[in-house]
Amino acid sequence: MSDKEVLVVASKIKAYIKSSGDMKTSGGVLEVLSDRLRAMCDQAIESARSDGRKTVLDRDFS
Repeated sequence: MSDKEVLVVASKIKAYIKSSGDMKTSGGVLEVLSDRLRAMCDQAIESARSDGRKTVLDRDFS
């Protein structure tokens, strides 16, 4: 998997922003969201690893 692969469903993000704020979404938003998700996942992975687990749980995102 590429480090710059988009991790979000573009149509869902765009629809949410349109319905919630009646705004359009720039193409750069998807890359920024994906970068943030990667960082959050990396932190969750480290949390699970430090607890000796091989499964990332919802609490690892806290």
